[in-house]
Amino acid sequence: MIVQTENLSKWYGEVMGVNDITLTIRPGITGLLGPNGAGKTSLIKLMTGQLKPNQGEVKVLNQPVWNNPDLTKRVGYCPDIELAYQFMSGFEFIAFFATLSGYDKAEVKSRSLQVLETVDMLQAKDRPIGSYSKGMRQRIKLAQALVHEPELLFLDEPLTGLDPNGRRHVLALLNGLTDKGISIVVSSHILYEIEALTETILLIHQGRILAEGTISDIRELIDEHPHKVYLSTDEPRRLAQVCLPFEDILSVTFVNVNGVSNPEFSGAENESQENGDGDIIIETARPDAFYARLPELLIENELTVSQLYSPDDNLSSVFKYLVG
Repeated sequence: MIVQTENLSKWYGEVMGVNDITLTIRPGITGLLGPNGAGKTSLIKLMTGQLKPNQGEVKVLNQPVWNNPDLTKRVGYCPDIELAYQFMSGFEFIAFFATLSGYDKAEVKSRSLQVLETVDMLQAKDRPIGSYSKGMRQRIKLAQALVHEPELLFLDEPLTGLDPNGRRHVLALLNGLTDKGISIVVSSHILYEIEALTETILLIHQGRILAEGTISDIRELIDEHPHKVYLSTDEPRRLAQVCLPFEDILSVTFVNVNGVSNPEFSGAENESQENGDGDIIIETARPDAFYARLPELLIENELTVSQLYSPDDNLSSVFKYLVG
């Protein structure tokens, strides 16, 4: 286990930052997901020894965290805020942290150059940090967290503010680090990107862990909450009539049938209305059952569907569902 907490709590006056969290984090990449103000940063600061808990305990790499300098040497931390002097070059910034880590002069230079190469910043090492793009600044922050060769990284919102290319680069870099045996705890509110990165997910809201597990566990949560499924068909009314008899169907809504938006469909009163090309929205309480029987229903009734998608089939919808 790389992180263990038991009844961990932190409050600021009357504001609860972390609320009675008990969890275990295993090696690999773990995503800590939640909106701004959910408690992600407070939890990471407790795990890295920057905050003292008001209640409970936390261990990292099987050691108590608070006031433990030896553990600091084994852990890297990348904050969500800018921490570099703008006039320093990238190399000077990384060399400063290498010196703090206890390397001698020769080691400082070699280690700094090595980690700058790892984050693909070697070509910009002599430029002042003030001239860096947002993506370059994020990579420099990541480099300072790596310079002392930690076993475990804590990254607080490392994807914030990055353009698509910058995000892809950082995601690829993080995946490469795990190949070298480095475990990572990464926080974000960018759910679809973290979903592509993490092996394990923790959903946090108002200082509490709402759900945790692997991608497949979260997918099971997706299948347990209602879905709205959008289908494009040339016979929307007949498709509605075929689907409605099943108990898991909560509602059917027509969208732009013959150029007209229609209210929810309840059955026979609309049977006489002509069919027309359009979209249909089916809300089901059991999406797994709906998806399983849909192909057979289409074949039996000689219906065609040109497009099918669900905005609820992702982590974002699960999070909204869990927080109510």
